[in-house]
Amino acid sequence: MPAQKKNLSDIKDKPYFVKDNFVLYKENCLNILKQIAENSIDMIFADPPYHLSNGGFSVHAGKMVSVNKGQWDVSNGLKKDWEFHLEWTKACHRVLKPGGTLWVSGTYHSIYQCGFALQVNHFHILNDVAWFKPNAAPNLSCRFFTASHETLIWARKDKKGKHKFNYKLMKEGDWKEDFLKKPNLQMRSVWALGTPKPDEKKFGKHPTQKPIDLLVRIVMASTDKGDVVLDPFTGSSTTGLAANLNERKFIGIDKEKKYLDLSKKRFEELQSRV
Repeated sequence: MPAQKKNLSDIKDKPYFVKDNFVLYKENCLNILKQIAENSIDMIFADPPYHLSNGGFSVHAGKMVSVNKGQWDVSNGLKKDWEFHLEWTKACHRVLKPGGTLWVSGTYHSIYQCGFALQVNHFHILNDVAWFKPNAAPNLSCRFFTASHETLIWARKDKKGKHKFNYKLMKEGDWKEDFLKKPNLQMRSVWALGTPKPDEKKFGKHPTQKPIDLLVRIVMASTDKGDVVLDPFTGSSTTGLAANLNERKFIGIDKEKKYLDLSKKRFEELQSRV
C-alpha cells in the first residue's frame, strides 16, 4: 500500500480537503496524530502557537497593529503551555519513522519550552538554526534589541537512528535568495531569508506565515521524493506547498477553517501553475 494511503487508512475523521498527495484535516492535531500509524511519517515541521496574544502592539508595513492573532495563540499560563508542548511533541515522536526528523520553529517566547519538551520525549537535537529576517519589523518601544530572527530546532526521533540529510544539495545547490550562503561551501546554521513575499499573501495571510523559501529548504534538506511530510499546525500550509512542489506527500492539520480555506486556495493556484 502506498505510504500516503497507509498513513490515512486508520484515520476515522474525514479530510477537510484532499487532492492527490495533499491532505488537510480540520481538527485538533492530537486527535489526528493518535490515529496515524506508529513509525509512518518521514518528517514533521511544526510551528506551534507562540502564546503572544496578550493585548500588545507591533508594527506591520509601517503601521501599528495588534499582536492578538486569535484565541489559539492566547497563553494558558506557564504550566499549561508547557504541558501542551510536552503533549504534542510526544504525539509526534510516536508517528515518526525511526530516524525521522522534526523541525520546530519559534521565538524566545516558546522555543525553549519546545526544546526541553523534545529532550523529555527522547528526541535527539541535531541543530538549532537561526532564521535571520533582513526585513524584520522595527521595535516600537525602543527599550529592547529589535527582534530579527526566529529559531528552528531540528531533531531526530532517537539518538541511535540514522536521519536523512541531503548534504550535497545544501552545499552545492542554488540558494541565491540567501546572501549568507556562499557557493559550494557548507551550509551553516544561520539562514538569511526574507518574510513572505506579496504574492505569497495574495489570498490572505496567516499571522505567523513562513516564507516558501524557508520551507523548501527544510523539506529538501531532510526528505527524499515520495516521503511523507506532516504539519500539525499547518496554518496556510506553506509546508504543504513546499512538499508538493518537490514531489513529497503532505498531511496538514489545523483547527481554524479560515486558514484551511486559505491553504486550499494556495494549493489550487499552485496546481494551476504546474
